Amino acid sequence: MENSGQVQKRAELASSVTTGDQSKADSLSKQNGHVPQGGESGIAGLLIYSSNEKMSIYQAMKKQLLSPGTALLLLEAQAATGSIIDPVTEQKLSVTEAFQGGIIGMNVYDKLLAAEKAVSGFKDPYTGDMISLFQAMKKDLVVPSRAIRLLEAQVATGGIIDPLTGHRVTVDAAYQKGIFDKELNEKLADPHDDTRGFFDPNTQENLSYLEMKQRCVTDPGTGFSLLIVTDKVLEGVQIQVDEKSKETLRKTLVSVNKGRFSSRKVTLWEILNSEYFTKEQTEEFIQNFKSGKVTVESIVTSVTTTIEHTEKKKAVTFRGLRRRVSSQQLLDCKIIDQTVYNKLQQGLMSSQEVSELKSVERYLTGTCSIAGVFVEATNEKMSISQATMKKLLMPGTALILLEAQAATGFLIDPVKNAKFTVDEAVKANLVSPDLRQKLLSAERAVTGYKDPYTGDVISLFQALKKDLIVKDHGIRLLEAQIATGGIIDPVHSHRLPVEVAFQKKLFDEEMNAILADSSDDTKGFFDPNTKENLTYLQLVDRCKIEQESGLCLLCLRDLQYIDNRTSIAFQKAQFSIAMGKFQGRSLSIWEFLNSDYITDTKRREIVREFSSKKLTIEQIITTFITMTEETERTTHTDITVDGFRKKVSLVELLRSQVIDSNVLVDVQTGKKSVSDLLQMPSMRRYLQGESSIAGIILEHSKEKMSISQAKKKKLLMPGTALILLEAQAATGFLIDPVKNAKFTVDEAVKENLVSPDLRQKLLSAERAVTGYKDPYTGDVISLFQALKKDLIVKDHGIRLLEAQIATGGIIDPVHSHRLPVEVAYKRGMFDVEMNKILSDAGDDTKGFFDPNTRENLTYLQLMDRCVKDPETGLSLLLLKK
Repeated sequence: MENSGQVQKRAELASSVTTGDQSKADSLSKQNGHVPQGGESGIAGLLIYSSNEKMSIYQAMKKQLLSPGTALLLLEAQAATGSIIDPVTEQKLSVTEAFQGGIIGMNVYDKLLAAEKAVSGFKDPYTGDMISLFQAMKKDLVVPSRAIRLLEAQVATGGIIDPLTGHRVTVDAAYQKGIFDKELNEKLADPHDDTRGFFDPNTQENLSYLEMKQRCVTDPGTGFSLLIVTDKVLEGVQIQVDEKSKETLRKTLVSVNKGRFSSRKVTLWEILNSEYFTKEQTEEFIQNFKSGKVTVESIVTSVTTTIEHTEKKKAVTFRGLRRRVSSQQLLDCKIIDQTVYNKLQQGLMSSQEVSELKSVERYLTGTCSIAGVFVEATNEKMSISQATMKKLLMPGTALILLEAQAATGFLIDPVKNAKFTVDEAVKANLVSPDLRQKLLSAERAVTGYKDPYTGDVISLFQALKKDLIVKDHGIRLLEAQIATGGIIDPVHSHRLPVEVAFQKKLFDEEMNAILADSSDDTKGFFDPNTKENLTYLQLVDRCKIEQESGLCLLCLRDLQYIDNRTSIAFQKAQFSIAMGKFQGRSLSIWEFLNSDYITDTKRREIVREFSSKKLTIEQIITTFITMTEETERTTHTDITVDGFRKKVSLVELLRSQVIDSNVLVDVQTGKKSVSDLLQMPSMRRYLQGESSIAGIILEHSKEKMSISQAKKKKLLMPGTALILLEAQAATGFLIDPVKNAKFTVDEAVKENLVSPDLRQKLLSAERAVTGYKDPYTGDVISLFQALKKDLIVKDHGIRLLEAQIATGGIIDPVHSHRLPVEVAYKRGMFDVEMNKILSDAGDDTKGFFDPNTRENLTYLQLMDRCVKDPETGLSLLLLKK
């Protein structure tokens, strides 16, 4: 807890920023976005390996993971390189702003203000001029050992900072400006103990700032450098070893092909103290080495094998709500069992196959929240915000529905079937900016709340227990999470089974009982049709599921023609149904009348006949039971499977000759399961297709990488890379061969798999899957049809068509699956002439380039030169140089 003096000091600073040098520091920081131009992030914080939790330097000090001295040096380095960083909230702040925001305390504030002068400049007491850190050191205004540490941090993060301009400058330019010299540069380039002023808590070594930074990992979301902290540090373990053995281990350099050490040579001592090995394993290695049972060489072999095995396990990851989730995490949380986990590690199941298991999909992505509304009178669907603008929903009702979306993962555009974070939704004009703060508050149910006392990231339930959010608001969001798949763990970015949520203290029996009792105080949602207050689950039950997208839409109906006497009679009459979504509970005629079982025409007919006494309550109930049985029987026979972008019915697959009538009957009668069906070669070919060229693999090192990564490393020319990426987009998905993950174009941009400057070109290629809009009719048409109408360039279209055929067949964008050639002919999505053009591998159809032989090839020819990744089955282009 803060003392009163610290709180008062913060209040004073909030109302009046100090003058003089500090004003200039803040001004300069703001002017340059807190980081001097041309620089990169210094060491931003810690990453707790076991929990994947990010933590600021100051927070780590408070938790005694870093000593006060070590923490102060790292914070001073931050201040001297441009900004104090909070990796949890992703903020970069001046020292004063960080103090005002509670990111740092009073005990370090003055020292960090002094370090920040390395950015804003020191005042020469003799001339009054602003001078640099180096110049201040030369004039004995700063202790040399401290100045050298701060200068070294500047050099390690991009260059010496010129306080007069706020820019970093090259070493040569710094020499010329007199703000650095050759002697000191040479001293920093060859670090000795006197320049190793930073301390690694994992290895208990003194390091230079650059050495320390090289030991960090990069946060993929922010680019921040984070120092991994192992369980050994958390437990306060210090490995006992004699100096002679320690020195041998420190001098032994090891090359590791996988994991975070793959980019550099690393000492055996660092490896043994890393997250890959427990205290007991490390002590056993050292004891056996001291006793002569093992040699250094055998330890090296053993540790590299262990790391490669560990990384292979970690390589199987799944997309969570905001970050990747490991297979180990799913096992620990009882989302998958040991059998599935073993199959993943052995390559017998892919991450995609596991993700598609209903039991897993529920916890990774959840079931759909109420995505939008469906206006029954006009047959129109629209977003919650759009319905508010059209005055179909009251602002309060709309806000509560949007908050439920944010608290269950994403805001949804039902028209485009797209999901967004709150900030993305504001940018996309899906929601208005005036709702941003309220929706960001609700989104913390997914990303986590910050505990003001410990700085930890905590869940919605934990925030509720600590009175950080209003009770009614918190209960409403919790109920929405449970109704859409389960409580969300914000640290690990996925939902949890109830019993695991209990164990992790992210939920408890008392709250479960409150939510299970659907009394008025838990009915926080409003049905605009019936004017009733409902629980979220009750409101979801009244929605319709759109078959194409699987989205849950709230139907808006015109019920003004129903008089008060009729509505009261219908509300009083209760009955039960043996099947369907109302199975197992009683409901009123009124509730059934407002469900998606009844069309508007049928509803009006029933009301009219009841009002004229042609129908009794009993007859209406009989009619409803019969309607439900018929609807459920029809629904049961129309089973769907996942296509490229939407659900595909088995009836459609029968029409497309992907399956025959015998298979359809076997599935409908239960003789064959949907899982068995999906294993059929014809289903795999036409629903998924063969792998497009997913990436490259280097012949000499066996390193695999994405197309974009190969382009960045100048292993592929930009034009070659673009054409290969377009082929991926046009055949279904962009692929990350390292993570064995597939993405739509927009998802790939968000995941940094491809750069934003390629987005428009790849979206254009992706239309070969999602369809082109016919400018004359407004219909969705296929790639071939767009080519015939001159909507795309011929060479470009032929290249994408050829990629589709080479990977399984022409894609029907309307029905979201591939087609046998003869069916594609019938649907006008291909013709004999184009088939002949593609079958004749002349120069005009050789639109792809082999970087090894420098030949132009067809896509099929280039695929034939690829190798199959034994772990994933993906096609990888072998680069021989």
